[in-house]
Amino acid sequence: MSAGGGMLIGVDLGTTGLKAALYSADGAPLVERTAPTPLRWHGTGRVDQDPDDFYRAATSTIAECVRGAGAEPGAVEAVAICGQMAGTMGVDAAFEPTTPYDSWLDLRCAEEVDRLERELGDSLVETSGCPAMVNHAPKIVWWRRHERALFDRTVAWIPPGSYVAGRLAGLRGDEAFIDTTYLHFTGLADQRAGTWSDRLTDALEVPAQRMPRIVEPTELIGRLTPEAAAACELPAGTPLAAGLGDTAAGTLGAGVVRPGQLLDLAGTASVLAGSVAEFRPDVDARTLITMRGAVPGQWVSLAYLSGGPLLGWLAGLLHGDEYVEHDAGGDAVASAEGLERLAAEAASVPAGADGLLFLPYLDGRILPSEPAMRGAWLGLHRRHGRAHLSRAVLEGVAFAYRRYLELLTDLHPGLTFAGARVAGGGARSATWNQLKASALGVRYTLLQRSELSCWGAALVAGAAVGAFDDLAAAAEAAAPDAGAVEPVAEDHATYVRLHAVHRAFEDAVAEPSRELDQLLRDLQEVVA
Repeated sequence: MSAGGGMLIGVDLGTTGLKAALYSADGAPLVERTAPTPLRWHGTGRVDQDPDDFYRAATSTIAECVRGAGAEPGAVEAVAICGQMAGTMGVDAAFEPTTPYDSWLDLRCAEEVDRLERELGDSLVETSGCPAMVNHAPKIVWWRRHERALFDRTVAWIPPGSYVAGRLAGLRGDEAFIDTTYLHFTGLADQRAGTWSDRLTDALEVPAQRMPRIVEPTELIGRLTPEAAAACELPAGTPLAAGLGDTAAGTLGAGVVRPGQLLDLAGTASVLAGSVAEFRPDVDARTLITMRGAVPGQWVSLAYLSGGPLLGWLAGLLHGDEYVEHDAGGDAVASAEGLERLAAEAASVPAGADGLLFLPYLDGRILPSEPAMRGAWLGLHRRHGRAHLSRAVLEGVAFAYRRYLELLTDLHPGLTFAGARVAGGGARSATWNQLKASALGVRYTLLQRSELSCWGAALVAGAAVGAFDDLAAAAEAAAPDAGAVEPVAEDHATYVRLHAVHRAFEDAVAEPSRELDQLLRDLQEVVA
């Protein structure tokens, strides 16, 4: 597959773990290695990470991949890194961190998020493609307001993948970069133009000169320094591509590169993404995020919720901790046996779970932003048993997906979304695939390739050194399917009717959830 006949390395910098993978010239995975990247909790809503942990994890796993494959170091053509997208960190003129990595899990900037929505509202969505949420802009403003000395030392705000790549290449602060797939999460970019927005940077008092240069994912940003090369056990001068955000990498790795394709990433986050040809932000519903894809001219509209931890919680609640495991990032998820048991129970009751509904927001709703919203079974009756509880939870995710697809179709009426590719741990369940296919009314296709983000990064690395003439064609060719399921017409009709009821329940609990959250905060202050 690689015209040069060499190997490629892709790295995925996740929330609590990093994975590196080495691929052969034809795209086959040879070796994968993981390393922890610990979260540091500093009290409620305060979470950060040490950027040095990211660098050490990247170099050690790359070296382990090279050794594990018994590969000649010079056979590796290029390296690229993808990573978590909504958090940020600062670097100074010497490319030394001025702040820890301000994780996407850190909620210190919640007041800034509210202010962005009040003061910029529609304009923010129209310009950046993303509603006000916990991402780069409110975090940067928080640092300016609360740690002014650190803010003043910072010459660029970048995501962690850019930091690791820049350090591997020995970049200076004025050479710091961010690739186009992250721009929606910055809250400071003009997405259509692919530039920093003077209006947004001025409104937030974040000087544009403190933002990094914007590059394409396939741009070569440098080469391994001798020091970095020794740590990675690769030759000095090995090319480094800019890389991309993890969701964009997963979309590319799945071969979702043409308008009208859907992708269900059924992992720690349950993501439904649609590949489209035009930038059309979701101004009204504030639910879909529109990002640039890795392929030139591609846009990806997506929304997500916490899916893997939801099923881990359910498996532990109903069947015990022996049915729960931890994924590569350290998140508690249902084990293969736990998922199979939940799915078998769910399959024993009809579509609609005999009138039992579930709101799948144990950790709050991401968009429209309702961080105080929580999960709930609704319509609970004495006739309902454990199987109904399981089915209602699986259907709760499917109903969220159906809402995402409706919005996507409304924004892009000229496109037909007839099929979805599915990957991730949840894709192992034929029952859940069938359920979601019926809820959405589309064919569900299972992918043979399980690791998408590292492969997406490796594809970008290959394109950066000319290994692929056509990135989209290369991605499609390397994403064969492993079978498909069709929607069940009778179940689809049931879900169409129930979705309206589910949506009404969801809308109704938003305000009481906020009131309950405030009450709990007040009670905690009294106890303290």
